[in-house]
Amino acid sequence: MNPIRVTGRLRNRIALISGGAQGIGRGMATLFQREGACVFILDCDAESGAQTARELTAADSSLPVKFLQANLRQPLEIQQAVETLRKSHEHLDILVNNAGIEIEKSLAKLTQQDWDRVLEVNLRGAFLLTQAVAPWFPESGGAIVNISSIHASHAFPDSIPYACSKAGMVALTRNLALELAPRHIRVNAICPGYIDTRLWEEYLRNSPDPTALAAQTTALHPLGRRGMPADVSEAALFLASEASAFITGTDLVVDGGLTVRAHP
Repeated sequence: MNPIRVTGRLRNRIALISGGAQGIGRGMATLFQREGACVFILDCDAESGAQTARELTAADSSLPVKFLQANLRQPLEIQQAVETLRKSHEHLDILVNNAGIEIEKSLAKLTQQDWDRVLEVNLRGAFLLTQAVAPWFPESGGAIVNISSIHASHAFPDSIPYACSKAGMVALTRNLALELAPRHIRVNAICPGYIDTRLWEEYLRNSPDPTALAAQTTALHPLGRRGMPADVSEAALFLASEASAFITGTDLVVDGGLTVRAHP
C-alpha cells in the first residue's frame, strides 16, 4: 500500500468520531489528527478510549486527542458527552458515526434483546448523536460521515440485525443530506467490505480453520486483499474535507471490488 499522505485538509477543524477507540475508528482518528483536526473520540470502552487518546496525543502533542465516554444505547450518556464537548469548543465541523456492533445468529436463535442491542447502537445511536450535534454546526456548514457496510445491500448468513441497521444507516444518510443541505452540512456514508481489524483477527483465530478462512475471504476481492482501516480512513477524509464539497447523500463502497462480482 502507498503511505498515508498528509495534506492538512482538516486544519483547524473540530471532529467527533464515535467508536474511535480501536479498529476503523482509531484509524480515522489517527489520520484526521495528522491532517490537522482537533479530534474527540467517543467510545463506551473507557480503558481503550483513554489509551488511544494518550497514544495519539503522544504522537503529536500540538493536537491532543480527547476521549469522551458514552454508551450509545443510553441517550442520557450521549447528551452528557456532547455537553462536555460543547464546554470546550464553540462548534463542531465533522461528525463520524462509526460505532457499531454485530451479533451473528440465525433467525431461529435471534432474540428480541439481540435485535434491540444491535439497532440501538448501530442506528438509533447514530441518529441520537447526529440530532444532538447538528444544531451546533457553524453557519458555514460541515460534514457528517456515516459508516455503513456492504451488508446494507448484500445478504450474508446470520447477519439480519446488523444488515438491517446498516441499510437503515444508508437511508438515514440520504434523509439527513436532504434536511441538512440548507445549512450546508453534507452527509455521506461509507460501505466497507472485509476490513482487517483486531475484531476481525479475533474472529479468524476463533474459526475452525483460520488459514482457510483467510484465504477464502482474500480470494473474494478482485484487488487480491482484504481492506485495512487506512482504506476506510482515506475515504472518510475525502468525504469530511472540502475535496468533496459538492457531494452529499451518497454511499461510497470501499470493498476492493468484492460486491461487483456476479459469482464468488
